[in-house]
Amino acid sequence: MAEIKKQTEERAKPQERVKPQGQAKDAPQPRSVRVVMMALMVTILLAMLDNMIVSPAMPTIVGDLGGMEHLSWVVTAYMLATAASTPIWGKLGDMYGRKGVFLTSIVIFLLGSVLSGMAQDMGQLIGFRAVQGLGAGGLMVGVMAIIGELVTPRERGKYMGMMTGVMAVAMIGGPLVGGTITDHLGWRWAFYINLPLGVVALAMVTAVLHLPKKTSKGRIDYLGAALLTVGISSLVLVTTWGGTEYAWTSTVIMELIAIGVVALISFVIVQKRAAEPILPLHIFRNLNFTLMSVIGFLTGFVMFGAMLFLPLYQQAVQGASATNSGLLLLPMLLSMMVVSFFSGRFTTSTGKYKIFPIAGTVLMVLGLFLLSTMDTDTTRFMAGVYMAVLGAGMGCLMQITMLVAQNSVEMKDMGVASSSATLFRTLGSSFGVAIMGALFNNRVEHTMSERAGQLGGKVTEQSAQLDADSLRKLAAPVRDAYQHAVSAGTHSAFLLGAVIGVAALIAALFVKEVPLRGAGPKDSAGPKDSGDSEAKKDSEPKDSEPKDSGADKPAEGAAGDAVPGTREAVAESV
Repeated sequence: MAEIKKQTEERAKPQERVKPQGQAKDAPQPRSVRVVMMALMVTILLAMLDNMIVSPAMPTIVGDLGGMEHLSWVVTAYMLATAASTPIWGKLGDMYGRKGVFLTSIVIFLLGSVLSGMAQDMGQLIGFRAVQGLGAGGLMVGVMAIIGELVTPRERGKYMGMMTGVMAVAMIGGPLVGGTITDHLGWRWAFYINLPLGVVALAMVTAVLHLPKKTSKGRIDYLGAALLTVGISSLVLVTTWGGTEYAWTSTVIMELIAIGVVALISFVIVQKRAAEPILPLHIFRNLNFTLMSVIGFLTGFVMFGAMLFLPLYQQAVQGASATNSGLLLLPMLLSMMVVSFFSGRFTTSTGKYKIFPIAGTVLMVLGLFLLSTMDTDTTRFMAGVYMAVLGAGMGCLMQITMLVAQNSVEMKDMGVASSSATLFRTLGSSFGVAIMGALFNNRVEHTMSERAGQLGGKVTEQSAQLDADSLRKLAAPVRDAYQHAVSAGTHSAFLLGAVIGVAALIAALFVKEVPLRGAGPKDSAGPKDSGDSEAKKDSEPKDSEPKDSGADKPAEGAAGDAVPGTREAVAESV
């Protein structure tokens, strides 16, 4: 009996060591992990601020460098490089370790920032912006994948509000900072300002982030990477040029669509045969992951469309200045931040999350419908209420989609899961801006022709330059016509967004509430938990698919678990 008792005690010891990691509810987060999170938040701020700061400097840049006809490429080059490189950064992190890959992306981003600030003509600026975008593709993916490796999914909810808060600060403060820098220091400092933030992020990540090293015997899927780059670039160019540079039915747009479709179909075929696919197709066998990709795409479609048209409505119809129109977005951004913080805390304390995709999509549809009812008589207060409803919906969705996507895959696929979720949201935003923009422009032109005739057409051509001061100089009938036209355009754009939101709601209804890793004592047992089994079953590669080396296997055999010893290693380094 004594021998049996001794063996029982010995078998119980490993479980006692594992248990605290599984119980996110009771175990305090190590100080060192919070320090790492601070470094990651600085990196998110770096990624989010860039376009927000650069946008106000664009007119000054054109005045200095010339090349007005190439202005759109300053943004397009950055977007193309970011979108195309996102899945590649995620895969590299899975294969060779996240820390080195993440630091490399920061260095490339800072190099592109310095070179952009030193550009002597528009061609150089476009090229250097592409370099900057190449690094930017790895910033957000790196942050999300590192958090996924450091923190169990249930604990991850604590940081949702933090990340959303940083994004809100960037959206609000970026234009203000960009305008101030351009006016007082010159447009080049709109790029140089990235250096202090970048150096801080590099120093903090280097000092406190220590992750297990990875080795991979596989080769990078260069053919798959090339096909994916061509496919994504073609789609982004279609959404960027369609209806602006070229007509939607033009030969150029049709050729780009054909190239994109052929490249993506070829990419899928190559991924089925590749030893180390850039985007392993088996992760899409998990229903939750596929649904989160769809919801992320549709959320990006709606969110960035709203961010584009709300300031335009506020300036043209409500008479706000460019600066004030940014501040008038505060109801949406603050609502998004508060709700995201609450949803993260609720998810951490209960382990429940299905309610948020459903509630988020319902609020998103309601908010967009309310925004579509705005007209020339809508007060700023009521517009703020409508924006707050939309922001609450976004707050429920922004980080939950990433959390559930990461919880649906094994640890070895954490990078590609994070990059895929980011990529779908990016593509959604591109399509949203293009399609909602086309609908908006057509409605504005039609309404102006009805109300102001030939003169209305001339005003419409100059609408990009019509700020609040310019509008006040127009004749009263023309100004009234333009305000009604913009109101009609936003009505159509937001109504389309509400329809897209209904599609997201339908997808949210099919989400399965698979228990989050680290949800309690049962979860600490790893694969024995029913939720773990389901997540692993859906995301595990078949026998015909190549398996990664042992170093890449998930902790305790459970999808999404934090690597054992990772947090301890981080703590020892501080």
